[in-house]
Amino acid sequence: MPHPYTLTLSCPERPGIVHAVTRFLFEHACDIVEHQQFDDAVRGQLFLRTAFVCAEDTGVEELTAAFRPVAEDFGMTFTVTGDRPQRVLVMVSKLGHCLNDLVFRWRAGSLGGELVGVVSNHEDLRPMAEAAGLPFHHVPVTPGTKPAAEARLLELVGETRADLVVLARYMQVLSDEACRALYGRAINIHHSFLPGFKGAKPYHQAFDRGVKLVGATAHYVTPDLDEGPIIEQEVIRIDHTHDPRALATVGRDAEALALSRAVRWHSERRVLLNGSSTVVFR
Repeated sequence: MPHPYTLTLSCPERPGIVHAVTRFLFEHACDIVEHQQFDDAVRGQLFLRTAFVCAEDTGVEELTAAFRPVAEDFGMTFTVTGDRPQRVLVMVSKLGHCLNDLVFRWRAGSLGGELVGVVSNHEDLRPMAEAAGLPFHHVPVTPGTKPAAEARLLELVGETRADLVVLARYMQVLSDEACRALYGRAINIHHSFLPGFKGAKPYHQAFDRGVKLVGATAHYVTPDLDEGPIIEQEVIRIDHTHDPRALATVGRDAEALALSRAVRWHSERRVLLNGSSTVVFR
């Protein structure tokens, strides 16, 4: 039975990188099943994702140690992973459309990750989570209890052994400390219009301005609010017949689509950070 692994890496561009990777895999009796690379000429960086199988269960740690001399020679930042699904902890508030979509795709086997629990600052979505067989953790947040609440959130990340945290319309701003603790492993979703509308009732604002596009952006969480590296965006064209309620419905569809794609691509190790942006090997 072949044993699957994935190698992802980035490093300064120079001749011989792909040759070194393929030679290493050949020497370790591994067979490449998928290979993608991107040469960023602007930044002088190469990004690579190679999925491969080994005839023997070599092990992630052993492959990582064996590849390290190659990585050091080329100045690579790299990761070798096996086929264990990414463990995903979902954070929500009161709106359930993104959670519902993630649960559906998880049950259908198309999410790419394994949902391990739901955290919320409200009780509204407990029935949805428990109906899906997911542990529900209620962590109330007030201005006075926010530090303690965030500490509990990070505890839950550790207790559930979550690889990825998904803010599926979690309507609380994480502190800079929490963002740094979750860097590269927390994804947020938010509506994004042209132009952007902030504050209360964004869909009413969009209706008043007569927007023609409704969109959503899935991005990594950073201390800079809603400015983290973008993974995916979804845009849906609308017209003058869409009232605020219809706009909200279309917006929820866009949010669910963008978020589920971002979760799947991250879980499949297809997203590599590239400074303030990303490389996504679809």
